[in-house]
Amino acid sequence: MIEIIKTAPLNSVQDTGRPGLRGLGIARSGALDPLAATGANALLGNAADDAVLEFQMYPAALRFTRDTLVALTGADCRARLNGVPVPAWWVRDVRAGDELVLSPPIQGARCYVAVQGGVDVPAVLGSRSTALRYGFGGHRGRALQKGDSLPIGARRNSARLPAGYGASPPEQALAPRANEDADGVMTLRVMRAAEYGMFTPASQAAFTDAVWRVSAQSDRMGYRLSGPVLERTAVREMRSHPIVPGVVQVPPSGQPIIQLADGNSAGGYPKIGFVIDADLWRIAQSPPGTKLRFQMCGLDEARAAQAELESYLAGLRDTAAHCRVPIKG
Repeated sequence: MIEIIKTAPLNSVQDTGRPGLRGLGIARSGALDPLAATGANALLGNAADDAVLEFQMYPAALRFTRDTLVALTGADCRARLNGVPVPAWWVRDVRAGDELVLSPPIQGARCYVAVQGGVDVPAVLGSRSTALRYGFGGHRGRALQKGDSLPIGARRNSARLPAGYGASPPEQALAPRANEDADGVMTLRVMRAAEYGMFTPASQAAFTDAVWRVSAQSDRMGYRLSGPVLERTAVREMRSHPIVPGVVQVPPSGQPIIQLADGNSAGGYPKIGFVIDADLWRIAQSPPGTKLRFQMCGLDEARAAQAELESYLAGLRDTAAHCRVPIKG
C-alpha cells in the first residue's frame, strides 16, 4: 500500500487516459505530462499505461507499507526519502515504513511517483485515471486525501546499486535541448488549425512572433495565455465542433487557450493552431508566469519530434533493465 500522509488539493491517480470516448462527451483525462508518467513506468519495467500518482500541488507526503521500487519523474520537487534527497528522474528501492516527502518544485510543475506494478486501483471505462470533472476513476473518483491507502502491484526487482539509478530528464535529452531559450522563453511547436485563415494577418503574425505568458487561470482543462489580442477578420458565430488536447482556441477576449487532458470534448471557439503531441509535456511542466512562444512546424517535423520522443522512452526502458536485478526469494 501507499498511504497518503499529507496532500494539497487536486493531486490524483492517473495513467495514459481514455482515448476514443470524446464522442460520448468524456475527456481523455490521464497524466497531463504523459512523457513523465510513461517515463516513470519505463524506468521500472512497468507497462506504459500502469497508473501513477500525479502531484500538481504541494506539499505532499507518502508512506509505503511494503517494499517496492519507486520512480520519481517530472518536476524537481526536492523529494526526500526518510530525509535523504532524491533527484528528479530517479529510481530508488523503498522499504516498508519509508516516507517520501515532496515540496514545491524548484523546476517544473508536476511530479509523478510510480511504483513497480503500478497503482492498482480499479479500471473504469478502460482506464485507471481520475476524471475529476465527472467523479469517476482513480481512487474513488476524486483527488487524493490525507488517510487514503492505495494498493500497489507486485514488486519484481530491486535496484542493482543501493543509490538507485536515474536518467537524463527530457529537457536535456530532447530537442530543443532546454525548455527555455537564453531569454527564458519556452518554445512550443504548433501546426495551423482549421480556422487559422479567419484571423487577421497581424494576428497570425502575432501568434508566432509574440511572447505569451501562462495565466494563473490555468489547470488540467486548459492553459490560458496572456499577450496581444488576436482578432478575426469578421466575427461570426460558429457551431461547436470536436477538439482534442493541444488545440489552441481563441475566445472573444482574443487571449488563446491551450486545451489539455481534461478539456471539453467539443467547443465553438475558433482554432488558430494546435501544439504537436511531442511538446504537450512541456506545457504540463510550465507553472503560471512561464513565458512561451509558438513556432510553426510541418507534418514531417512533428513526426520526427514524436519519433525522437519514442526513441527516448525506448532508451530509458533498455538502459533501466540493466540497472535492476530480480528480488531474491
